[in-house]
Amino acid sequence: MNTRSTATFPFPAVPTRASARTRFAAAASVVGLRQVNGLLPNNRIGIEAGRGLIAGIMAAFGPTLPGTAVMPVRSGAVHGEWVRAAGVRQGDRAIYYLHGSGYVVCSARTHRGLASRLSKATGLPVFVVDYRLAPEHPFPAAAEDAAAGYRWLLEHGYRASDLVIGGDSAGCHLTLDLLLQNAIADVEQPAGAFMFSPLMDPTLTLAERCDRMLPDPMAPARVGRRLIELYTAAEPEDSPRLRLRIPSGVTLPPLFVQASAGEMLADDARHLRDMAAAAGVACELELWPGRIHVFQALPLLVPEAAAALRRAASFVTSTLAHADSPARKQVS
Repeated sequence: MNTRSTATFPFPAVPTRASARTRFAAAASVVGLRQVNGLLPNNRIGIEAGRGLIAGIMAAFGPTLPGTAVMPVRSGAVHGEWVRAAGVRQGDRAIYYLHGSGYVVCSARTHRGLASRLSKATGLPVFVVDYRLAPEHPFPAAAEDAAAGYRWLLEHGYRASDLVIGGDSAGCHLTLDLLLQNAIADVEQPAGAFMFSPLMDPTLTLAERCDRMLPDPMAPARVGRRLIELYTAAEPEDSPRLRLRIPSGVTLPPLFVQASAGEMLADDARHLRDMAAAAGVACELELWPGRIHVFQALPLLVPEAAAALRRAASFVTSTLAHADSPARKQVS
């Protein structure tokens, strides 16, 4: 079975070397942001400080595009917001986005800038779900909310084949869990899924190995593990909902993955690609030069973010077109 995606990219290839600005940003973050995050206490004060710090960085280096329309959603257990770039209408196709968080920080609001750029690049509305965060809401709260958001879209008139799921960091873990649970429950899958800097190993064993080889600019891996444990602590490490595995023959949509080659989750991205390939699931992995985690969300810091988003947008549009093609319908 072909394990490459069906996307076509009318844009330049992934660069072989990071830009000077990106290299400087990574070096500066190692001596700045990484040190600050490493010193934050593992208590309520530290958590709130971390939430504020990340929100400030996202707003400064990935602001929302002018003219963006935002519509909050509060529908039963589903909280989130629709984000539409200027000129984008609410149509019958959409992106369902699961933001990154370490399961503790960030929100639909912090990712509004990224959502606005995804909307502009694809011409689609983006629904960003505001799932519950730890430590207030441990496992499986976030996963339940991710599934509820997907069901809500289906119940409100969207066909699964007209949806593409996206996520970053811990949002990618939620994305894969949602797809696997869909397969188990025989829920129709979306047309595709794209992931930025995916977290696949919640124990951060893979990340700690990468972090020892090359210090991650964002934070020490031990800090990330400490955050994630606030969500997972009551669940066994080998729980099938945490240590995700893609079984052979499972029906999953095409996957498109991007990560920085020098970030601590680079091996998680490789692990996802390898799992998908072994299971016969179409998966395209792009490792971009640089070290910044979820660089796509920080275009004012990382110039490569715009090109990466264009390639992700190309995956979205081509995957939706393929899902709607007569050949695809005949096979399914």
